[in-house]
Amino acid sequence: MTTAWTVEAVRRIERDVQRSADTHLFPIELPALGGVQIYLKDESTHPTGSLKHRLARSLFLYALCNGWIDEGTTIIESSSGSTAVSEAYFARLLGLPFVAVMPRSTSAAKVAQIAFYGGRSHFVERGDEVYAEAERLARACKGHYMDQFTYAERATDWRGNNNIAESIFHQMRAEPHPVPRWIVVGAGTGGTSATIGRYLRYQGHATRLCVVDPEHSVFKDYYDDRSSPGVTSNVPSRVEGIGRPRVEPSFVPGVIDRMLRVPDAASYAALRVLERLVGRRFGGSTGTDFCGALQLACEMRQRGEAGAIVTLACDGGERYLDTYYSDDWLRAQGQDIGPWRERLQATCASGVWSPA
Repeated sequence: MTTAWTVEAVRRIERDVQRSADTHLFPIELPALGGVQIYLKDESTHPTGSLKHRLARSLFLYALCNGWIDEGTTIIESSSGSTAVSEAYFARLLGLPFVAVMPRSTSAAKVAQIAFYGGRSHFVERGDEVYAEAERLARACKGHYMDQFTYAERATDWRGNNNIAESIFHQMRAEPHPVPRWIVVGAGTGGTSATIGRYLRYQGHATRLCVVDPEHSVFKDYYDDRSSPGVTSNVPSRVEGIGRPRVEPSFVPGVIDRMLRVPDAASYAALRVLERLVGRRFGGSTGTDFCGALQLACEMRQRGEAGAIVTLACDGGERYLDTYYSDDWLRAQGQDIGPWRERLQATCASGVWSPA
């Protein structure tokens, strides 16, 4: 039986949705691309500052309606940061304790935001340790492990209901090319790519879905060879929010039309290039997205095609001032972004993709 607390919890989340506006979609001015227009959907304008706000809301509603959490339940999540920030927000909204299990390398700004919303951070040394530790903590405190990596693709209604795909097409209606040729996203859980890919097929759109993958992530390896779902990596992704050391249950390769591998140095360099183009700073995954969108746009231009490409700005750059925007941090990581920065600037000026 549904408790009064659960009914009120769902209503609180729905009221929060009604108080929030949609995120902005804006064009990036690149005249050299001719008839190809790249759009950036700025998910950093959510109340918790990232794309993961959508996921956290869906995960809480899914858990509530499945009867997995009730009044006083401690919420546990394994996360590299942004999902934990958003889940901490919703846990506070419902008056629930929240613990984020994260790699120790997670940015200090994200840790501070989790604390701001009343959550607690529990650190592990390696990214592949978060799963077992989150399960252990949930058992120990008789809490609920939210498990974004398993439930992301099923918690969101991919047919519509104001998901990110529906939002993109609503905002594109009055544009010169209202049906994009490509939508470009990264994959962390795989939930966003699964939602968008399913929506495209359900609506019958001709739009193709490209997923970009950073170094050390195994998603592209599995996409290229579906016979090895157990492929793993011993090195974690250095782009927070995307890329995983294992194939997550929410990753659905069958809805993806193309995958591109993006070097980490290219992702970091793209952030500096984007800042000059749009006057804003974004997180590392946005740089990865932009690299993929720019490559596809140049390919379209070379073929003489016109059309639109939509990609995502997943979170804001203020969370990464001491990492991606720090020259000292880049040097410590052995990342020389100079060559890629020049290459990307030349590509933006010429409309010709210049690979490494």
